[in-house]
Amino acid sequence: MKFDRWTVLLLLRRKDRPTLEPRAADELQDSHLAYLAKLHEEGPLAAAGPVDPAPGSDLAGICIYRTDPEETERLAGQDPAVKAGALRIELHAWSVPGGTIAFPPSRFPRSANEARGQ
Repeated sequence: MKFDRWTVLLLLRRKDRPTLEPRAADELQDSHLAYLAKLHEEGPLAAAGPVDPAPGSDLAGICIYRTDPEETERLAGQDPAVKAGALRIELHAWSVPGGTIAFPPSRFPRSANEARGQ
């Protein structure tokens, strides 16, 4: 059987993340979303989105990459929110039977306002 390989990236809120003024936090979030949208448009990022974490969890979002873990780590390391110390990453290689999962063309929001439909 043929397996498709993905890299699942967990975005986790850092406990030691910097405290930002609201405007700076909004700008960082918009930079983060724009970066993910760029990766999606270019092809390495198949899917991404926020999660409603369980109480006490640091989980902020999940991304599914088409790239191997090493390339995914390199790309995720360039995310403005990761570079700023707001988020940390955790990677997992994931194999599923070939053709089980498909990601049709879509468009990611480039800002928090766009994500909210504003």
